[in-house]
This record gives sequence, structure tokens and C-alpha cells, in this order.
Amino acid sequence: MSFDVDALREREFPWAARGEAIYLNNASTGPLPERTLAALRDFDARRAAPHRLSDEYQFAILAKGRELIARLIGADAEEVGLAVNTSYGINVAAFGLPLGPGDIVLTPDREFPANVYPWMQLARKRGVIYRRLPICDGAVDEDALRRELEDPAVRAVSVSWVGFASGYTVDLEAIGRACRARGAYFIVDAIQGLGPLTLDVRSCHIDILACGAQKWLLSPWGSGFVYVRRELIAEIEPSAVSWMAVKDSDDFRRLVDYDLTWRDDARRFEFITLPFQDFAGMNASLELIHGIGPGAIAEHVAVLADVIVLWAASQPHVQMITPSVPRHRAGIVALRVPNATQVSAALKAAKVSHSLREGAIRLSPYFYNTRHEVRRALRVIEIAMAG
Repeated sequence: MSFDVDALREREFPWAARGEAIYLNNASTGPLPERTLAALRDFDARRAAPHRLSDEYQFAILAKGRELIARLIGADAEEVGLAVNTSYGINVAAFGLPLGPGDIVLTPDREFPANVYPWMQLARKRGVIYRRLPICDGAVDEDALRRELEDPAVRAVSVSWVGFASGYTVDLEAIGRACRARGAYFIVDAIQGLGPLTLDVRSCHIDILACGAQKWLLSPWGSGFVYVRRELIAEIEPSAVSWMAVKDSDDFRRLVDYDLTWRDDARRFEFITLPFQDFAGMNASLELIHGIGPGAIAEHVAVLADVIVLWAASQPHVQMITPSVPRHRAGIVALRVPNATQVSAALKAAKVSHSLREGAIRLSPYFYNTRHEVRRALRVIEIAMAG
């Protein structure tokens, strides 16, 4: 399956079609498509005159968001709770799962802080033992992780699907299968993987998945979600209590009939009031992704990443931090180059958006980017290294 990238750029990303910039920094913040801007404007116009903004309209936006996300990850809408960022979902796992003194939680080392600090705090508060497994040049030692699972004290494993700095992509299905076999909870930070890759939470045996939508899902800041496997929902009591997390709270005529009985679905984890306008925008972006096809998007991103990998292989002074093996990479390609700070400055001067992370140039192209753009960026790097 393929799509017309040029037509997409003209319709949804006109600034890219005009050549205003080469944006290869989707792992930092994704751009908002035109349809998403229109959805935000429409909601804000209604919000400006709130007699046009009914409760039914607002909560239908949230319901639609849960459905669109569920389709994207192979879940049921009842297993999706909307959240404002990835950190919220990791905290649901850390402080909701039945973990206590002596239980071991594992993460790889050099994870993004959102997947570290909640576990550090859990160790402080509950006596959980938190361990970080060493990595080598950003690569997770998945064999070592599976060996650690042989210890029955290991109760949870939390990983980033794609490493933010290295771009290393873990084998979720293999790790999830090992966790399920050993009775350990499997938690995934999906923010750098969902979009460039496709996902089925059931085949990967994921218990809790957290994801902000502001990067590869091309959505406003303040939008995201947490997935909780259906069988776990009843076991987890929210550590932060929202007044709409309980049953019958949709009936605004009976707000003082207090009854702290949780909802049966993942809405028990939602913290109302959510930014409705941001989720209206998220829905528009997710409809675009579904319309093009997640599989087609993943194929396009893989082609662009291949351009960078092949170029790096031809450059004697460039070291790939991201694995060249396709199954261990997604949309992030990190390159260690001589004088990385100067190379980054040259890219910025050439209006090539990128990131400098942990001493490496991080390029993260997406489905609206073209091979021509990627090659132009790589040419800038060549010239800067030569100078």
C-alpha cells in the first residue's frame, strides 16, 4: 500500500511543500496537519460561545479518541484511558500495580526520565527494588533482561519501545512473552514507536502502555493515553482520584450522591477535566493516520531511514548509534559525527530541524518527508564535517 506524498504535503503540510524547512525532528514534536488546525479552530470557536458547546459534544470527542486509539494498537476502547502525557500512564503502572517491598522492577539503563523517576519514587515509598540493566551504545541487552526474569522476585519490566537517544527498538513480542510466562507485569513507553511502527498490544502481551500524542501522532500537547489490559483494570485502584472516575458520574443531576465505586473500564484512570480541544485535534490527526494506513506509514518511514543508514555506511567518520538491522530501528536514526555541535549548527543554519541528543545527531523523518529532503540534510552534514 502506498500514498501520494506530494499531494499529502500540499493538503496537510503546506509549509513543507513550500520548502520553508526540512523537518526531521518528529521524535521531539510532530507538526499539526491542516485538518488538525481546523479541528482546533472549530472547537475554540464553540468554546468562545459556550452555548454552542454541549456536554454531549465534548464527551463524544473523548469517546471517539478512545476508539481511534484502540484501533491503532489492537485494543478495545474500554481498555483506553485518555491522558495528557506519557508520564501519567507510567505513574498509573508504578503506583497502581500491586508492587511492594522486595519486588523487583527492571528497566534498561539510559531510559527517558519519564520511565525512570516514577520507579525511583516507588522504591522510596514502598520499598520496591528498582534496577536498571546496563546497555551498550544504546542497545538493550534483551537476552540479559530475559535472564533476569528467571528471578521470581522480578515483578515488573518497563521499557521504551524505541530509545529516545539511540533509536534502538526492542522486540516487544519476545519480551512480553517472557514476562507473561514468568508472571511479571510488562509496561511499555510507546511514545517513540507508535506511528513509525505498528502495534498489537495483545500479541505483545502488554499489560500497560503509555503514550503521549504530541510526537509521531502529530497531535497537540496535552493529548495522549494509557492502555490497561482488560483483566488488570479491576485490580488497579487509581492513586490520583478524579471525580469522573467513578460509576454514574456522567449523570450531572446527581453529583452529590457520593459513591466511590470505580468505573469498570479504563476511564477510571482518566483525570477530568481533560483538554477537550487538544483531543479534538488528536482525533483529526489519528483519522489522517488511519486514512493513509499505519502499515503504509511504517513502510515509508523505513524507506527514509534506509537512506540515512546506507549513507552512514559510506562515511568513514560517521558511526551509527541506531542499529542498522531493520527490526531494531524505527523512525529515529542517531549518528555520531565529528564535531557534532558544529554539525548541528550547520543543520540549523540550513533550516534542517533535528536534535542533538547524548552527543549524537538525531534525525527522525516521518511519512510527509521525502527522500530528497533526507538527502539534502545528509549533504549538509557531509559539508559540515569536511569543513
